[in-house]
Amino acid sequence: MTAEIEIQNAIRRELPKYGHFVYRGNVGKVKMMDGRWFDTGLPKGWPDLFGWTKEGKFFAIEVKNETGKLRPDQTQFGEFLKRQPIIYGVARSVEDALRILEGGTHD
Repeated sequence: MTAEIEIQNAIRRELPKYGHFVYRGNVGKVKMMDGRWFDTGLPKGWPDLFGWTKEGKFFAIEVKNETGKLRPDQTQFGEFLKRQPIIYGVARSVEDALRILEGGTHD
């Protein structure tokens, strides 16, 4: 089974070859030296990758491995994104990501 981070990195390497701009949404919390927690601030369920197509259209891609399932917050955020004027989908491979950007959505 392929690790999700390997799929993400493959997508991040491949999409720019087609003229797309892609970024990874790093999320999480870190405990500061003074004991406070720092949160990245992205909403719960924010997709792993996002960016702009070579045509300037915003996209968001949730990355899962072959057997990965969306968490409830990812499903809910994905449903919200599907109603927006952007490209959104769930990719399990580089090929899925390219299909998402070419045709809209993919689940």
